[in-house]
Amino acid sequence: MSTPTLASLDRSLYPQVWEQQTFTDAHSLLIAMLTGNIKTDAKAFSDAFTRQLLANDTYQQWINFTVFGGYLQRQFMAFYRQTEDSFNTDMPALFRREFIRHAQYLPLTQTLFLAGDMPKIARFDKLLTTTVNPATAVLNAQQAHKKSAMNRSVAVINQITVVGRQVMGFPIRHNRRTSERTRNEVLILDFQELRLVNELTIEDIKKSNIDETMLLRYYELR
Repeated sequence: MSTPTLASLDRSLYPQVWEQQTFTDAHSLLIAMLTGNIKTDAKAFSDAFTRQLLANDTYQQWINFTVFGGYLQRQFMAFYRQTEDSFNTDMPALFRREFIRHAQYLPLTQTLFLAGDMPKIARFDKLLTTTVNPATAVLNAQQAHKKSAMNRSVAVINQITVVGRQVMGFPIRHNRRTSERTRNEVLILDFQELRLVNELTIEDIKKSNIDETMLLRYYELR
């Protein structure tokens, strides 16, 4: 049985108009947020963008396809990466195979975001929890920066573009009645290569609602 490919969400979602400005893709929308060209704060914008997603037919196809919710995804990630339970060493792989059985390939050029430093183990275990909501990425990056024990001077957002046809995953169905609804996550379960292609530092701009200096890292996923 062949694995299907999800319909292109970005193609159906953009262009978008926010605050009398037209944005042709997720990247231009993110940059507008980081440079203060969108005045709405990240939390309010994340919620507004989620409403746009839920009204989008392609996104509805995405989340209605999946059988997994956020709780199961979080348990899987914690279970898969734990190292203390030596009695269930085969279970993570079995759990993952069941997930892959329900996964699809992601469409080419799809843009995803991940806040904070890219997990060092990601290239080894081929697992990533991403979001299609750029405002959620900004909000998560701010929160991760405040919690950072390293007291780093910048907050990090990773922009990931799908450039290969073998990137497998599925969107996560979130509870619309809780704050979880703005996560708009996509769980990546398998890929061939994750490559850093560029970095951009966006300094604090007074007219922006974002206090932190942002480090934007661009990745290609194939």
